[in-house]
Amino acid sequence: MPKGDQQRGRGTILASTAALASAVAASSCCLPLLPFVAAAGLAGSSAWFTAIRPYLLAVSVIFIGFAFFQSHRAKQCNCRSKVSVAILWISAAIVVVMILFPQAVAELLAGV
Repeated sequence: MPKGDQQRGRGTILASTAALASAVAASSCCLPLLPFVAAAGLAGSSAWFTAIRPYLLAVSVIFIGFAFFQSHRAKQCNCRSKVSVAILWISAAIVVVMILFPQAVAELLAGV
């Protein structure tokens, strides 16, 4: 596989991962991550993440769109892998669920 093709595959995976990270960050106001270690930091950052949640969700959607664009470009040169396509679709599904059902995801992860 040529070097440029590998970089496109990495770009798709990177864009999918970045979309997931921004979706998790957008929901962090409801998700206590590492509660015993970072409770004080999360309490302060929770208000900040709540304020910027719409922007983080927009960034998630942009990254998913970019990942689909990269995947389409990789398909044109027959260099996309099944793993990158699977990661892209899983990432897209997680971002959509985080956008549509943030409280349900928070309750599920909190164990309530």
